[in-house]
Amino acid sequence: MATYSGTKEFEGASFVRASFKGATLRFSDLTGVTMRGVDVDGLDIDSHDLLFGSLVVNGVDVVPLVEAELNRQFPGRELQKAQTPEGLREGWVAVQSAWQTTVADTPLELVDAHVEDEWSMAQTLRHLILATDAWLRGGVLQVEQPFHEIGQIFTGAEQMGFDMSIFRVDPPPYEEILAVRAERQQLVTDVLATVTPELLAEERDNPWGGGDWHPTVGDCIRVILEEEWAHLRYIRRDLALLR
Repeated sequence: MATYSGTKEFEGASFVRASFKGATLRFSDLTGVTMRGVDVDGLDIDSHDLLFGSLVVNGVDVVPLVEAELNRQFPGRELQKAQTPEGLREGWVAVQSAWQTTVADTPLELVDAHVEDEWSMAQTLRHLILATDAWLRGGVLQVEQPFHEIGQIFTGAEQMGFDMSIFRVDPPPYEEILAVRAERQQLVTDVLATVTPELLAEERDNPWGGGDWHPTVGDCIRVILEEEWAHLRYIRRDLALLR
């Protein structure tokens, strides 16, 4: 099967009576793609940024419908956009309770298993450690080097020039992952316990650098909540397939 990586040769192209049956697209830009008279039976779309745009199916923007259904499936998810200290605290409790259940229900023989190129449970927890380090330790608390060495960096970070020497090469034991994860969860809990509306409104530098965006403390915490809910959905989806 042919693989096309890092190409722009299809931008603006038209495909007529072409078959994409069984094709896989990862980390690809489909912004503004128009499909007419297509067979989409079994089409599986997963977009972390769906909330920030539109997806029109047969003339209907289905994004609000998808969001409403995800909020129904994951009680408390709607609080990932909360603007008050109370709302953010409640949202954090909800997502941590959901994660506690998922981790407890995952047998040890599946913690390193993964579906195709997706992350395993162990890798997912390591990525959430990294997300907390970036947005809480780096963004909110302004720690100069906020990252723990077992963090799971996102795909493409090395190509972007990120210093990969920070991170351990060999995968850590699952027990160590759980211990560091618990420390980072407690850190978020402690910050949220005393956060005020005034602190939530304070601006910070983007922990990933670049651009003109200066997130507020509230923005940083909301990114953590979005990461927690998104990766919970991913891992539950994959564990269901693995089982």
